[in-house]
Amino acid sequence: MTPGMGLLKMSAGQPVPLGASLLDSLHEKTNWNFAVYAPDATALHLSLYRPDTEELLAEIPFAGRTGDIWHLAVAGIEMGTLYALKADGPNIPDAGLCFDKERVLLDPYCRRLNRPQIWQERQYVSRSHYALAKGVLEHHNFDWQDAVKPAVAREKTVIYEAHVKGLTMQHPEVPEHLRGTYLGLCHPAIIKHLKSLGITTLQLLPVTAFMAEPRLSALRLTNYWGYNPIGFFAPEPRYQYEDAVTEFKTMVRTMHQHGLEVILDVVYNHTAEAGEDGPVLSFRGLANKQYYLFHSHGEIPDYQNYCNFTGCGNTLNVSHPMMQKMVLDALRYWLTEMQVDGFRFDLAVTLGREYKRFNPYAAFFQIIAQDPVLSQAKLIAEPWDVGPFGYHLGQFPAHWSELNDKSRDTFRAFWRGDHGVLPEFATRLLGSRDIFQKHHKPASCSVNYLSYHDGFTLQDLVSYNQKHNWLNGEENRDGHGHNLSTNHGIEGPSSDPAILAARFQHKRNLVATLLLSQGMIHWLGGDELSQTQHGNNNAYCQDNPISWLNWQLDGPANKFLQFVQQMLALRQKFACLQQLSLLDDNYQLHGDKHQVHWFLTDGTEMTEQHWHQAELACCMLEVENRSIGRSLFCVLNASAKNQPVTLPEHARRLVFDTSLNDGLAPTETVPRQDWLQAAHSLSVWQ
Repeated sequence: MTPGMGLLKMSAGQPVPLGASLLDSLHEKTNWNFAVYAPDATALHLSLYRPDTEELLAEIPFAGRTGDIWHLAVAGIEMGTLYALKADGPNIPDAGLCFDKERVLLDPYCRRLNRPQIWQERQYVSRSHYALAKGVLEHHNFDWQDAVKPAVAREKTVIYEAHVKGLTMQHPEVPEHLRGTYLGLCHPAIIKHLKSLGITTLQLLPVTAFMAEPRLSALRLTNYWGYNPIGFFAPEPRYQYEDAVTEFKTMVRTMHQHGLEVILDVVYNHTAEAGEDGPVLSFRGLANKQYYLFHSHGEIPDYQNYCNFTGCGNTLNVSHPMMQKMVLDALRYWLTEMQVDGFRFDLAVTLGREYKRFNPYAAFFQIIAQDPVLSQAKLIAEPWDVGPFGYHLGQFPAHWSELNDKSRDTFRAFWRGDHGVLPEFATRLLGSRDIFQKHHKPASCSVNYLSYHDGFTLQDLVSYNQKHNWLNGEENRDGHGHNLSTNHGIEGPSSDPAILAARFQHKRNLVATLLLSQGMIHWLGGDELSQTQHGNNNAYCQDNPISWLNWQLDGPANKFLQFVQQMLALRQKFACLQQLSLLDDNYQLHGDKHQVHWFLTDGTEMTEQHWHQAELACCMLEVENRSIGRSLFCVLNASAKNQPVTLPEHARRLVFDTSLNDGLAPTETVPRQDWLQAAHSLSVWQ
């Protein structure tokens, strides 16, 4: 024990709960229990460090072991002391054992880090403890000021996806010292913007502690998105002003006070330890063969060959009881201690892999369904991973919602002018009931979106034919090549008025379609600002103005922002846009009942044969509320020609037309006889 630490008292402690738990405190001295899962270790040590210099204060062997859990109680630790672990045992990679008694490890249950974890090869190779961030031993109460979770219904949810840093780094009203932080995120200017849009739910890209890949560090880039976790409990310190935990809670409290939900994008499919040649930071040094999935020769695991169902070098074995427990403990922690409202699960198929194959009835899903806390959260799945048989859209439990890439691609193809798309377009518009069967699941199982963080922004979708990812350092090989985009004549920026007009009208068509569609709505933050990433559709490593939102808008961009606000308000106004309840839909028997009719442009109702006409790109849709006798009427024209339309008598008032007045509602009565629907446009009538 190092002098200056004071008098510490050690005892065996308890095996639960896992991690570091405060037992009691007296003034600045605190008593802690430490419990760590390390079944194959032969010894475990607790390392304590000074909070200012990270100077080693003491190394204490764990005194107790119960089954696979090592435990230790230490009394007399000063508040704010840093800690890490060291595990001793055999180093036999062929047997899945990677112990190194000199290697400093992060506690997987660590609640707060003292600094960001940045790859430092020289320090790592020399086993310097400075190569690793440390856990902070602290505890303090937080006043939630009676803030409550908004509990927005799934069908009324409008998600705004944002990056903690990127949302505020260039906002002129956010104080400079708060830009890029949790506190900046809840600044009144940001709250005002979200509320003006009609957003109900803020979805944040990963906020748990992460480390950029060594390859990116060598290129002087970083994993800006944060999809490379080193732990599942500690909020990322890059986004703190002083104290990440308190400031994250402050952000959530402020959002709740304004009626806004907060859901987190969580990564429980891989870690920053990567593949066989990756660094040992935490999991691998404590329980490598239990925490990760490995390929096998017959029934014999090949511990030198990590399963890479994530594209990141390794795959977590969530079907293992202890890995599963850690994920569930982390989810409960964020829901209760941090008070978030739900989660979007990255590569969620990995969570349901049992014996390496996806099982829609996996234990993980069953536990969540039965848990009184977890079952109440918003749960959104990215319903695929990159492993074998990894695509499972529509196969998650009914209380989960799923990212519907089919709706995204169909909306894009239809308004790009692709032929033969109308039948699928109609299906996606009305809730993808071929995937989410109406008798078993609500339409809100489908999360409909136009763009996501991993792809073109909406502005780039109408400005580029090809991806331009050269700055990522992978010779433009990264990022998806199938974008269903169009540049309207010129690749990239243009000052041509005709091209600009076509691009904005294309965007209005897509936005109107999204907000008229059945399902939960997902909006990529910045699309309302006409944000461009200059053709980069995989800006995961661009921590710079390429990714940061630009709040300086010109006239056309301001008009487009107004159109987005108008469309979100329209969705909130009409219940049939939030949850269509058809007469033959037995999933929900209460509430209004609706009837849907499809018409040709001459006013005659469409029949089955019309749906097989590949050239048909213009038609009309009526959603009738049978309970109150009112209807919404939509004219869709994805063709390159203006189309004369015979409107029904009850379609009396034009709500908006994407080809007129920048898509904004008309200020005076519009004559409706012999309506001419402009090429590449849609209109809505009431």
